[in-house]
Amino acid sequence: MALTITQVDAFTSEPFGGNPAAVCLLPAPAEPLWMQRVAREMNLSETAFLVRRETGEFDLRWFTPAVEVELCGHATLASAHALWEEGHLPPDAPAIFHTRSGRLSATLRRGWIEMDFPAEPDEPAPAPDGLAGALGAEPAYVGRNRFDYLVEVATQAIVQRLTPDLGRLRELEARGVIVTARADIEGFDFVSRFFAPNTGIDEDPVTGSAHCCLGPYWQRRLGRDALTARQVSERGGLVKVAVRGQRVTLSGQAVTVLRGELLG
Repeated sequence: MALTITQVDAFTSEPFGGNPAAVCLLPAPAEPLWMQRVAREMNLSETAFLVRRETGEFDLRWFTPAVEVELCGHATLASAHALWEEGHLPPDAPAIFHTRSGRLSATLRRGWIEMDFPAEPDEPAPAPDGLAGALGAEPAYVGRNRFDYLVEVATQAIVQRLTPDLGRLRELEARGVIVTARADIEGFDFVSRFFAPNTGIDEDPVTGSAHCCLGPYWQRRLGRDALTARQVSERGGLVKVAVRGQRVTLSGQAVTVLRGELLG
């Protein structure tokens, strides 16, 4: 039986920006090996697979071309967008997801998708050997959460011109490395980039889960709960972050760019 697969650009309001994700609604749970093969075929940073529960909520899993991941923001945003756009949920109903990181939810408000995610704050950590050399920049701060290293550098310009040694980053025992700085762009609080060669993604264009760490970090640095961020990858994207205790609200927009049938 053919399955519909939808490609959505997340954290952008225009096609070919933000972070693309594939979304596939399954009639029943599928074998992980098959889902991994589909994700490899799609060759996007994440492919999301959903199975509807009798309650109207959804089981949700995320795969890069190389591995299954425990938390993914942009593919969750893309999944909610597809569910509303394709009529699987009415636009005034929240999308509820059961995932490896617990219960997540998304709500559509005035053209923005607001997602309730767990906060993933960092703790100060010693810089791993060779980190500065691998990044090609001197850290002003290094932290670590359960997924990633967090590195603050002195300026936005340093973040933008990074050309890291991905082979050396791959040697780190972490999902990836978040690099951030205060923003020079009017209307934005901070910028970031995210490198995750260990998951098969050299650079992720816009990373919702990284903002589960960046939000609490910049809340501490700037003394504000509500922040506006720009991920300054080549594609780029806008993420609004609100820190609420042990949770964060990530807000973004999305646009469908492709819809087809999966025959394999």
